[in-house]
Amino acid sequence: MELFWPESFDRQLGRLEDEADHSDEGARAVFENVVAEMDYLRRLTSPPTSETPTLKTIRQAKKYEVWRVSHPYHQGIAVRLICWFPPDENTAVVALFSGASQHGRRFYDSVGTRAGQIIEQWIREGEGEENGQEDF
Repeated sequence: MELFWPESFDRQLGRLEDEADHSDEGARAVFENVVAEMDYLRRLTSPPTSETPTLKTIRQAKKYEVWRVSHPYHQGIAVRLICWFPPDENTAVVALFSGASQHGRRFYDSVGTRAGQIIEQWIREGEGEENGQEDF
């Protein structure tokens, strides 16, 4: 699976990596989980057709079928990677991620709208093909 993500995701991930590199244990755990979840997506051979313990749809998303990738339980850490799989492509558009403190009903209530904006940006910008990069 080929991954694409917006520059805002890239900046957020870069900040998290810097924090993890400077001995912030919480940031390190979140960063490692985000990287593992991205690796999980890369290893998919096709877009999902059904939910798994790791990959589930976000029912609050209305316009696009948005999925969340999660990791096995670790006390105090809950990292979710939010993505969309364009129809008829071997691609995942990674919209955003969140750590434990950002979860809850408010997070999931806003995910569809926030992910939708990123998905629409990806579509407007030529579906990532223009620049051949993993970020847009």
